[in-house]
Amino acid sequence: MIIRDEERLKGITGQIIGASIEIHRTLGPGLLEKVYHDCLCYELDKKGLVYIREPKLKLKYKDTEINFELKPDLIVEDSVIVELKAVLEMHPVYEAQILSYLKLTGMMVGLLINFHTPLLVNGIRRFTMQGNQLPDDWEKR
Repeated sequence: MIIRDEERLKGITGQIIGASIEIHRTLGPGLLEKVYHDCLCYELDKKGLVYIREPKLKLKYKDTEINFELKPDLIVEDSVIVELKAVLEMHPVYEAQILSYLKLTGMMVGLLINFHTPLLVNGIRRFTMQGNQLPDDWEKR
């Protein structure tokens, strides 16, 4: 069941961010995304957080399912979408991707984490959807 309580969601995202910072402190930038993905799953296991790796989300269009699968990197506690990157530059398409995942799943919170940055806090973006709508300032981003 999707969590809607903002305080619980902040707690979950805080644990995910904390785990990511620990990984980045230990390994640093410059590795493949899969390495960070595997390490984050290890850290989430240690924290007792339930997650699904690369879940297959069916794309629904009106009253039909389109034969195409979307795969976010992680869904944590059935409520937070996590998309990991290890890239030199963040591209707006990554933001659109996570917002699309949020819209399609009805979840309220997503994290976009880029491990290829000297200071990880500069590579973390938290996205929220109010009532499954795009944020008011979406066009300004």
